[in-house]
Amino acid sequence: MVTGEQGDGGTGRTLGVGGRGVPEVRIGERLVLIAGPCGLESAALAFEVAEQLAALARRLQLPWVFKSSFDKANRSAAGSWRGPGLDRGLQILADVRSRFSVPVTTDVHVPAQAAPVAEVVDLLQVPAFLCRQTDLLEACADTGRPVNVKKGQFLAPEATAGIVDKVGATRVMLTERGACFGHGDLVVDYRSLVQMRALGVPVCFDATHSTQRPGGSKTGGDRRFTAPLARAAAAVGIDALFAEVHPRPHEARSDAATQLRADELAAILGDVLAIHRLRSGAIASTPGLGQARLDGRSR
Repeated sequence: MVTGEQGDGGTGRTLGVGGRGVPEVRIGERLVLIAGPCGLESAALAFEVAEQLAALARRLQLPWVFKSSFDKANRSAAGSWRGPGLDRGLQILADVRSRFSVPVTTDVHVPAQAAPVAEVVDLLQVPAFLCRQTDLLEACADTGRPVNVKKGQFLAPEATAGIVDKVGATRVMLTERGACFGHGDLVVDYRSLVQMRALGVPVCFDATHSTQRPGGSKTGGDRRFTAPLARAAAAVGIDALFAEVHPRPHEARSDAATQLRADELAAILGDVLAIHRLRSGAIASTPGLGQARLDGRSR
């Protein structure tokens, strides 16, 4: 569901995620958290993280969506752990959705996965490496579910206009997750948030994947930079914040170098929410400021 409500000063378009027995989260109306473990290592782990995040969201009065992957299809090494697979993964996601009354999201990798995944989840996610795959984007759009497309590390932000055309501006959100900086490192160009939002769609910042150092036989990263990157994104203007969370990151079977504990995320969210509210309040109290901004929008 998409409405034209302005919310607190974003694009003017609100992306509804949820319903069908769980509360609807409106991305673009309030800042939304999208979080969960990188991969569905087990049902027990998914429930443990969901319980921690649900408590955090209640305390901060923050709408949220649970995220985890049933298949890590783009691992660096052929023998790396990938996940429980489609059927078992969707069952775990359905159980999280029901038990914690929260919308859920997961990524799809081929067009044939879109329809069965959409029967369970509330938001389809397209991985960065696949962000230009027309058949995949159109299959996701055809389900009628909203779609979060991660901007490829190789893609200029203005080129995401093609993604919006393929999915439809009324049902897509774009996510910034860093751009290639030579071989084996990423850098965040915050101008991309402004440029993608100028397309009239909500934007999300992926705070954990942006700290990755890809390449070699194993993807590394440095979570020390998660907090400052997230604070900067909030200052520029975002509609959602994405973070991967694990109770014991050093034991994680994927993205061990960048996942956060729930308490680490809580500290980051405190700063992000303060900046977000300050920015929104300053714009709301200054007539005409939004129109004077470079992106032509107020947030």
